[in-house]
Amino acid sequence: MADNESATFVLIHGGGSSGWDWHLVSPVLRELGHEVIAVDLPIEDKSTGVSEYADAVVEACGDRPNLVVVAHSWGGLVAPIVCSRIETELLVFVTAMVPLPGEAPNDWWDATGFSGLEPGDPEADAFYNGVPAELAEECNARGREQTGERDGEPSPLKAWPDVPTRFLLCRDDRFFPPEFMRGMVRDRLGITPDEIDGGHMIALARPRELAERLHRYWAELPR
Repeated sequence: MADNESATFVLIHGGGSSGWDWHLVSPVLRELGHEVIAVDLPIEDKSTGVSEYADAVVEACGDRPNLVVVAHSWGGLVAPIVCSRIETELLVFVTAMVPLPGEAPNDWWDATGFSGLEPGDPEADAFYNGVPAELAEECNARGREQTGERDGEPSPLKAWPDVPTRFLLCRDDRFFPPEFMRGMVRDRLGITPDEIDGGHMIALARPRELAERLHRYWAELPR
């Protein structure tokens, strides 16, 4: 690791979304002395898949040092590919999907035993519980069509990247419930997740707490 005490946080959004999801987290990370990159994945391009999404992130990183790759939700399928292609100091999943090497994105749901939303729980409530109404409305309006054209293809990830990894579970998440996620993290990463109050869109609901937790993860890395 470089001697520089600041990091470059590389923030990867979830499915059907954009880098805007992180717009409240980014300034707090900058306050704490870090650089931030929030990438818009090319999800609307039918010719692209997780490999090209990872390429977009790698390109945005350039030659910056001290990279911390942070993935939310569906972005977890992209993050380890990024870490396998460029030198990374830390990988953080935030209530995110954790893939197996070679696993197609479409296969994740059945392979992990994900059962979907609870009956009678509207999708908007499952995503936005705890988010102020105006922010939820804006996030929904900014949503982008994710074609998923190539989501049936195997992931290009051949082996898990050799990088320290943390998982942050959201205790009030109604889309990826804590009970499900604890088992998924244990089975796929072999670790116990850390936990934080808040729902699935934690970056909008509790941006300062999330940013401070990410900063702490960086500070706790051995130098």
